[in-house]
Amino acid sequence: MDHSLDPVARTLDSASLAHLKTWVGTTETLDDTVTAAPVQALSATLDRDDPPPRTGTPLPPLWHWLYFLPHPRQSALGPDGHARRGGFLPPVPLPRRMWAGGRLQWQPGNPLVVGDAVRRTSRIASVTHRAGRTGDLLFVQVQHAVHNARGLALTEEHDIVYRAAARADDPAPPPMPAEQGAAWQRDIVPDDVLLFRYSALTFNGHRIHYDRRYVTEVEGYPGLVVHGPLIATLLVDLVRRQRPGARLKGFRFKAVRPVFDLHPFGLHGAPSADVQEVRLWASDHEGGLVLQATAELW
Repeated sequence: MDHSLDPVARTLDSASLAHLKTWVGTTETLDDTVTAAPVQALSATLDRDDPPPRTGTPLPPLWHWLYFLPHPRQSALGPDGHARRGGFLPPVPLPRRMWAGGRLQWQPGNPLVVGDAVRRTSRIASVTHRAGRTGDLLFVQVQHAVHNARGLALTEEHDIVYRAAARADDPAPPPMPAEQGAAWQRDIVPDDVLLFRYSALTFNGHRIHYDRRYVTEVEGYPGLVVHGPLIATLLVDLVRRQRPGARLKGFRFKAVRPVFDLHPFGLHGAPSADVQEVRLWASDHEGGLVLQATAELW
């Protein structure tokens, strides 16, 4: 019997933690090809008017998330729509999983382009436990290195957080107010079609993004959860709209609280005087901070 998504799991004992930490150092290597169709589809999803991608078209920053996708068989999926726990990622028994943040660095002179054969080497860098107000938290950091035929193209550190199951009496964390008066701003309506299209493009079966009954009744959220990577991609897209042709050197982001499809949310940017660095953040409809990021430009 699979107990990997026990709905009452809230704490991890020392034996479980020790077992999960044995995943540190685990590696995985995946090969893919940067094809044009996902690029054109994400451009449409983000409501961009880009020319059709052709062989040699540079891949916009963060759009490598359209590739190296896991393809578990239908029978291998867990109740939440993800592959059952284990394999490359540790089998964390806490039922709620979210993308907590990441840090990326692009190599100068070697962008990924449409037509590239690419390889991603991944490593579990750390497994860290923390006691939260509503149960245990477990953070898993994954390091990625993406190469094409010309060498290293980008490196990435990806933070995943696993959380305890929700309870009706859990205290709601107070929102952190977002900064006001940004130079760049854009409002996004995260309807269920947008979330479905992004889930489809990233082959993300996680039901919190499209199954309203599941996300409200099982995971205890008020609505469909907007993907953290989608918000990060939209923030980078804000930079591209404000500074066409800008090239990213680095990008780091941290998810602060989830945002849902119930209301529009805002994208904000504050460039430095020389526009070599841009502070970015997303806010919910009440002005609470959702995600914060920094983009470094060449």
